[in-house]
Amino acid sequence: MHPVLKTVLQRLGLGLLTLFVVSVVIFASLEMLPGGFAEAILGQGATPETVAAFNHQVGLDRPATVRYVEWIWNILHGDFGYSYAGMGGSIKRSVSELIAPRLYNTFFLAIMTAIVAVPLSLFLGILAALYRNSWYDRIVNTVTLTTIATPEFFIAYLLMFFFAIRHRWFYSLSTVSDSTPFLEHIYRAALPALTLTLVIVAHMMRMTRASLINLLASPYMEMAQLKGVPRREAIIKHALPNAWAPIATVIAFNLAYLVVGVVVVEVVYVYPGIGQLMVDSVSSRDMPVVQACALIFAATYILLNLSADIVSIVTNPRLLHPK
Repeated sequence: MHPVLKTVLQRLGLGLLTLFVVSVVIFASLEMLPGGFAEAILGQGATPETVAAFNHQVGLDRPATVRYVEWIWNILHGDFGYSYAGMGGSIKRSVSELIAPRLYNTFFLAIMTAIVAVPLSLFLGILAALYRNSWYDRIVNTVTLTTIATPEFFIAYLLMFFFAIRHRWFYSLSTVSDSTPFLEHIYRAALPALTLTLVIVAHMMRMTRASLINLLASPYMEMAQLKGVPRREAIIKHALPNAWAPIATVIAFNLAYLVVGVVVVEVVYVYPGIGQLMVDSVSSRDMPVVQACALIFAATYILLNLSADIVSIVTNPRLLHPK
C-alpha cells in the first residue's frame, strides 16, 4: 500500500475513534446534569405519575448503557430520534426535521464568511511577510492582536451599535426563514458574517505571516536571494508552496470554528442557526436535540481537521518521515 494512502486511512480511523469517544463524553455529560428532564419539560406542577409516564414514553427509565447503544445505532441509520418538546402532544417532531434548516443557515453563514475571510487573510499575511517590520506590518499586527484580544460578543455588539442602531445600514437582528430570498439572506447575515470575518482573519493572517517568515530564513530561500531572484517572486514561487501545509491547517481550524464557534454570534444576532438551536434546547432541556447538535459540531471539527492533516501530507510527503 502506498505510504500516503496508508497514512490517510490511519488518520480516518483515528478520526472515527475520536468521534466515538466524543459521543460517549456527550452522552455521559448530559446524563450527569442535575435535575430530571421530565420535570424540565413538563414543569414543576407535574405529578409523579405524569413524570413516570413521560420517562417511560421517551425511554428514560431504561439503563443509560442501553439508551446510548440505541442512540448510536439509530444515528448510524440516520435517525437522531424525536424532540422531547413534542412528546406531550399529538405531533412528534424529529430532531432531523428541527436541525436541517438550522444547519443550512449555519453553513450559509460559514461559507459566506469563508469566501471573504480566507482570501483576505492570505493576502494580508503575504504582504505582512513581504514587508516585514514596515509600518504596514506594524499596523496589521496591532489591529489583529486587538481583534484577537477582544471577545467576539463585544465585537458583535459594537458592529450592531454602529451599523444597525446608529446608521441603520443593516438589521440588528438577523432573522431569516425558509422563504427568505437569497440576496435578502445575504443582507441579513452581513453583520454576523462581518463579526466572524474580523475574528478569523486575525488568526489566519498571523499564521500565514509566521509560516512565510519561517520559510524565508531557510537555506533554499537564502540561495534564491543570492542568485538574484526578486523577494516577491521568491515568496510566491518558492516559499508559499512550502507553506501550504501549516496554512491549510490554520484554515481548517478556523473553518471548523466558523461552524462550531458560531454559537455566541448566532445568539447575539438571534440568527436561526444550529448554535442558536442548541442554546434554546439546553434551556428547555431538550436532550435529543442537544446531543445531535453537539455530535454534529464534533463531527464537523474532526472532519475539517482530518482534511487539513491529509492536505498537509499530500502537499508535503516529507511529513510521512518526520525523522
